[in-house]
Amino acid sequence: MLAILSPIADDLKAIDALIRLRLSSEVPLINEIGGYIIQAGGKRLRPALLVLMARALGAKGDMPHLLAVVIEFIHTATLLHDDVVDHSDRRRGRQTANAVWGNAGAVLSGDFLYSRSFQLMVESRRMGVMQVMADTTNAIAEGEVLQLMNCNDPDITEARYLRVIELKTAQLFRAAAALGAIGADATDAARAAFANFGHDFGMTYQLIDDLLDYTADPEVSGKNLGTDLAEGKPTLPLLVAMRNGSAAQTAMIREAIANGRVDRIKEVLETVEATGAIPYTRALAERYSHSASTTLQGLPETPYKKALLELVDFCLRRES
Repeated sequence: MLAILSPIADDLKAIDALIRLRLSSEVPLINEIGGYIIQAGGKRLRPALLVLMARALGAKGDMPHLLAVVIEFIHTATLLHDDVVDHSDRRRGRQTANAVWGNAGAVLSGDFLYSRSFQLMVESRRMGVMQVMADTTNAIAEGEVLQLMNCNDPDITEARYLRVIELKTAQLFRAAAALGAIGADATDAARAAFANFGHDFGMTYQLIDDLLDYTADPEVSGKNLGTDLAEGKPTLPLLVAMRNGSAAQTAMIREAIANGRVDRIKEVLETVEATGAIPYTRALAERYSHSASTTLQGLPETPYKKALLELVDFCLRRES
């Protein structure tokens, strides 16, 4: 657990226990795959953001735990499906579920998590939760299809790239913040404002994630450089490098995107570095990060607000 999350340490333990309880199925394969995924861990950023927001707005009781499990199940389902679509065989240093149990097992287990999350939403007895998550899951699906359309296409625009990460990543962080506000019985105006915080946090997170694909130390990040390139994903560092590079550099990156030429990663990295793509991408992430932090200023001064602000900074500065 991240040290900055210490104000909600007990909440996170309760959420982990609830995840294991509500993941249970009478179908052994679902339990096996589910247990494997949960053991893989991860930062649990979305549940943490939800609970911090709820507590910062004065929420008491266990409702935020239930809503956090909803968010984590949806997130895990998207990862299961993503790995199948991307033909990924490693995540967080471990084999993916599809690599171990095959595509069918991974997809169907993801479907189980989606449907179980909607059972939990009904259990919350809050129509606002259903409204937020219905819109969110639909947006994520649109983002997945749009990203699929963008793969191996070096001609996509920066605006189209930003729309993909907004749908695929920022929407779920937006939902986490909105559900935190709902869990605290906040006003509609507060819910809308803090949903925008979640959006800006999510944009920061994904921009840095895409940047790390070209700057991270694999020993620290746990991912190999050029993973996005191998999958033909034209992320912002590549778009900027093509925009600012020479004709030869642009042609090289276009060909690398079109054919997933990870064998050209050294040339691509040199071009990304030389064309200002790294500071450009980081500057955009910083703008979203500043917007997210500004939105939090209206919260009461509590350890939860402090942790939220620190989480925004961690998101911007992270190396994995």
